[in-house]
Amino acid sequence: IFMLYPLAIQAGDRNTAFGVIVPDLPGFFSAGDTYQDALVNAREAISLHLASLADMGLDSPSGLTADHYINNPEYQGWLWDVVEV
Repeated sequence: IFMLYPLAIQAGDRNTAFGVIVPDLPGFFSAGDTYQDALVNAREAISLHLASLADMGLDSPSGLTADHYINNPEYQGWLWDVVEV
């Protein structure tokens, strides 16, 4: 079963990595030197996070749509993408 998770991405530059959070996974954070690296790293980290939840006998949280978060002032200025896990 594949799930879609929205990613909130804080833009990076030459000195700062792109930061990624998944609002549906509290406490989750990932990063990458480029936008693409950030997406790839986030997908891998989400997979490991969900596997860890499964090992503990916990259900994986359902991902809401990015539309649910886009207008939230907490994420103002963040970029959005969606990853399939």
